[in-house]
Amino acid sequence: MLTKEEFSRVQERTAEMFRQLGVVLTPEEREQIEVADFGLGELERTGLELVTYINTDRYCAKDLVLFPRQTCPEHKHPPFDGGPGKMETFRCRSGQVFLYVEGEPAESPQAVVPEGSEPYYTVFHEIELNPGEQYTINPNILHWFQAGDQGAIISEFSSTSRDDLDIFTDSRIKRQPEVL
Repeated sequence: MLTKEEFSRVQERTAEMFRQLGVVLTPEEREQIEVADFGLGELERTGLELVTYINTDRYCAKDLVLFPRQTCPEHKHPPFDGGPGKMETFRCRSGQVFLYVEGEPAESPQAVVPEGSEPYYTVFHEIELNPGEQYTINPNILHWFQAGDQGAIISEFSSTSRDDLDIFTDSRIKRQPEVL
C-alpha cells in the first residue's frame, strides 16, 4: 500500500527517467503513470512503473520502468475470450534487463530473487536485454524480469493487455495498487 505522497514521488522519479532518456510525456501521460507495488509493500525490490499509450481489443503499447534491481514478479498471461492470451515483445530502451522464461535454467542467474519471495520464482532461463535488444514472450508462458544496477526502460508491444487476468506464482500479489 502506498501513500499519496509516495505515489507522487514514484511518478516523478519515473518521469525523470523518461526525461533523461529523451522521451517526452504529455501532462496527461505524466499524471497517469501507473505504479504497481503488487501489494507487497516493497516497491524498491518488487514493483513496476508503467505508461500505457494505447490498449485496444487488438493491440497494446506501453513503456515499463524499473528502478535499479527492481523486479516484476513471476506471472503469465492466460488465454481469455477464446484467444491464446497476451503475446508481448520487450525492447530494451535503456539500462539492462534480465528476463527469465521457461526453459533451460541459467547456471548463474544475474538477477537476485527478492529476499523472502524465493518460493515464488520458478523459471530461470535467462535472456539479457541491453538497449536495442528485444525478446518476444509467447502467451501463457511464465516469466519475470529485473533491471540491472542502473534501472531500465522497456517498450512493450503486445496483443490486448488484460492485467486483471494475469496469473502470478505468488498468491500474495495484488495487481491493482492501493493508494491511501
